[in-house]
Amino acid sequence: MVFVINGKVALVTGGASGIGLNFAKSLLLSGAKGVTLADINEIEGKIVAEQLNKQFGENKVIFVKTNIIDYSNFEDAFKITVEKFGNIDILMNNAGIATDGAFKKSVEVNVLGTINGMILGIEHYLSKYMSGDEAVIALTSSVCGLEGYPQWPVYAATKFAGIGMVLSWGTEFHYNRTKIRVFALCPSSTHTNLLAGNNKWLVPEYEKAFELLEEEIKNTQTPEHVSTEVMKLLENSKTGSIWIIESGKSAYEFTLRTRKDLLK
Repeated sequence: MVFVINGKVALVTGGASGIGLNFAKSLLLSGAKGVTLADINEIEGKIVAEQLNKQFGENKVIFVKTNIIDYSNFEDAFKITVEKFGNIDILMNNAGIATDGAFKKSVEVNVLGTINGMILGIEHYLSKYMSGDEAVIALTSSVCGLEGYPQWPVYAATKFAGIGMVLSWGTEFHYNRTKIRVFALCPSSTHTNLLAGNNKWLVPEYEKAFELLEEEIKNTQTPEHVSTEVMKLLENSKTGSIWIIESGKSAYEFTLRTRKDLLK
């Protein structure tokens, strides 16, 4: 059974810019009934919501200022979405930062904030307010969540955490009781403002390892490409699956070996 985006309602965290904003655009192009942009950046969020409503039709998009670290504040975004559109079918659990120099903030946003989204979506909102037979959560991890990155050990650790969430909540046990399909997307280097600003490195010496990414940076992809590939995954990826999107190529599934695999 293919999940149809047309007529569905989505909440996109980190939706005011970058990959999140492109998720919103692609959802609307696919016929989404409504999209909530949940982001901490109020100025930018209101501007892009207005632009999207002009492009796709009034009352298609709302902006809700959201601090995903704060559980009750994050819950307000879900409540307002349901009040506005009547249901919620898709959570793009996308917001994240790469600031190893402010590592506590990175852990709060990328781990605590993402966990808040998973619990709110699975246990309280998508399971109760989906409009069809199935809802979907797409969690934005990273290729940094699949292997070691000496430049960003904290960022990598937080993205590994996202993979653990998908492998756990994406089991058949949880799908059978909730009908919520969960998958992870792991983009490689993408043109966004993720690395803008200060506090990128734990200490200055870590920047020296950046040259190790020369090949990856040379093949940096667009957020539009990532978003286009993710729309396909929303339609038919299996629960608990992990997908790499890199160098502007088609998404491909990544499978982790388990202890059971080693015993075969």
